[in-house]
Amino acid sequence: MGEIFNSILKPIEILVAWIMYGWHQLFTMIGMPAASGWTWALSIIGLVLVMRAAMIPLFVKQIKASRKMQLIQPELQKIQKKYKGKTDPDSRQAMTQETMELYRKEGTNPFSSCLPILVQSPFFFGLFRVLNGLEKIATGANEPIGPITKAVASQAESATIFGAQLSDHFLGANSLNTKVVTIVLIVLMSATTFTTQRQLMMKNMPASALDNPFAKQQKILLYAMPLLFAVSGVNFPIGVLIYWFTTNVWSMVQQFYVIRRMPAPGSEAEKALHERLARRGKPIPGSVPSAAAIGADGTDGSDGTDAVAPKPGGGQRQQPKGKKRAKNQGPPKAGRPEDRDVTGDAGSEPTP
Repeated sequence: MGEIFNSILKPIEILVAWIMYGWHQLFTMIGMPAASGWTWALSIIGLVLVMRAAMIPLFVKQIKASRKMQLIQPELQKIQKKYKGKTDPDSRQAMTQETMELYRKEGTNPFSSCLPILVQSPFFFGLFRVLNGLEKIATGANEPIGPITKAVASQAESATIFGAQLSDHFLGANSLNTKVVTIVLIVLMSATTFTTQRQLMMKNMPASALDNPFAKQQKILLYAMPLLFAVSGVNFPIGVLIYWFTTNVWSMVQQFYVIRRMPAPGSEAEKALHERLARRGKPIPGSVPSAAAIGADGTDGSDGTDAVAPKPGGGQRQQPKGKKRAKNQGPPKAGRPEDRDVTGDAGSEPTP
């Protein structure tokens, strides 16, 4: 099993090493010291930018899938209630089929919201292995990883940020700087994760979707994730913590943008979007334009389509007439009321 895991991660390690090395070369070209810890830290941040930019479509899909999963919870509860207490194979199979049909109809499933995490995990472990192997590569005990040769590994191994080496861990660290930097990064990681999850639940979910088992599980994770980071973060190198914190910041900002532009129906974010559009005088999606918003040319200015303008005269159809008949008719003559046009149309014939 270990050999299979290593064979899967090896290409990813090499890709991670090349991306880091490419950013490092770019920063040294613009004048940053090659052996500086800040240069290598920025190279790790550059790795995050490349990976997260490539995963933007998956992130948008994750946001939409999470939103749909929240919104269909009432329907899922109906299915579960329908088969509650039924443990026979036929009932369980029918419940599964109805659940999968609901997922298909709504275009979502529980695994869609996990795609970015699953895709990003190999690169996270790849970076972990690269940073963990710097010391052995620098001493010649391990073979180089792509462009991370013995000389490059020695340089990266000795690089420090706030007095802490990027390959140092909290556990077993002899330097106070390493422990302080690790604790600060863990706190920042926890805060950004909490903020990201909270804005997804509180701003992009309608109140009706927050009162269900799925939402309650999300609330538990909201407070459990910071504790998980505190326990697991002490085992990771500082460079990995920088990667983790940077990707959390990316997720938080990207999610804020997506929620602001594409809020869930009935959520606080949608209400805020409608208020912003109303202040700017722009049409609200899905609303009917008012009479004041319809211009003289019959358009409402929102989507370029023509609005139906009211017709004068009660909407009665005007009768066609030939040119000669119109010329000879002349203006209507005054006479008895019963001889006048009672229809109100300018081109109608007098009533005999």
